[in-house]
Amino acid sequence: MQPDATGAAVPGGTSRAVLALTLNAFIWGVSWWPLRQLQGHGLHPLWTTALVYAVVVAGLLTLRPQAWRGFLAHPQLWFLAAASGMTNVGFNWAVTVGDVVRVVLLFYLMPAWSVLVAWVMLGEKPTPASLLRLLLAMAGVLVVLKTPESPWPVPQSGADWLAIMGGFSFAVTNAVLRKYKHTPSESRMLAMFGGSGLMAACAALAGMSQAIVPAPALAAAGIPIVLGLAVAFMASNAGLQYGAARLASATTAIVMLTEILFASLSSAALGAAELTPRVLLGGALIVLAAVLAAMAPTQSAASGAESH
Repeated sequence: MQPDATGAAVPGGTSRAVLALTLNAFIWGVSWWPLRQLQGHGLHPLWTTALVYAVVVAGLLTLRPQAWRGFLAHPQLWFLAAASGMTNVGFNWAVTVGDVVRVVLLFYLMPAWSVLVAWVMLGEKPTPASLLRLLLAMAGVLVVLKTPESPWPVPQSGADWLAIMGGFSFAVTNAVLRKYKHTPSESRMLAMFGGSGLMAACAALAGMSQAIVPAPALAAAGIPIVLGLAVAFMASNAGLQYGAARLASATTAIVMLTEILFASLSSAALGAAELTPRVLLGGALIVLAAVLAAMAPTQSAASGAESH
């Protein structure tokens, strides 16, 4: 997920801004489907991520060729590239191989992780309210993880670990963005997109060496899906930038939570998730923690527009 913090709202076009952010949330909420389709065409989600972001970076550099100069002038943006890359590696891989709703809920522990990450990286001591949100989110994840087959509420699969890692990396990405918000916006975008492709390629190569990830082999029928996914990601980012610039950060964060709704409905309809009462209860606690984080006054400057 690629976040970019603006902090202040720009007047005008509120309804269009909400629609633009909803488009962003919709694209990422249903992105699991094309990722799984491409896996069926022979392309592992890590290779898909690397290929799609290579196309996105090419488009960005065509439109903003000066992005390279800003990136080279600010080597600290490599931290942003790494964090953003691990976010996409975790989310895209997990949502392809795991229960979609479970993965998205575990990923959206991000607001809870942000409390701890901001403390370590930005020196922001947690408040009683932020600790309460952390406890709410952790209670939710314990409910989600506790299955009848497991005596303890611990991650049950690689998809669980990937989703948790992706959410944590997203929190780190947000903190790094805030720390280096003085850098050029197009250079931050290049770091996030380029880092996503580079980290996915590195993870795929490492997985190949351990016989975990197969070599890339894309059937011709999958090429239009790759191009369509790249266009969709660029459209989602455009919607994100338009909406986040015109709405308060708290509103942006709440609208982006509709990604959980889109993911839940689409995956349940297509048989990629199981909506049990336990998952719904745990998910409600996690979403409540995220909404409280978005509405917290101290988060107004910290909340960013969220996109993968």
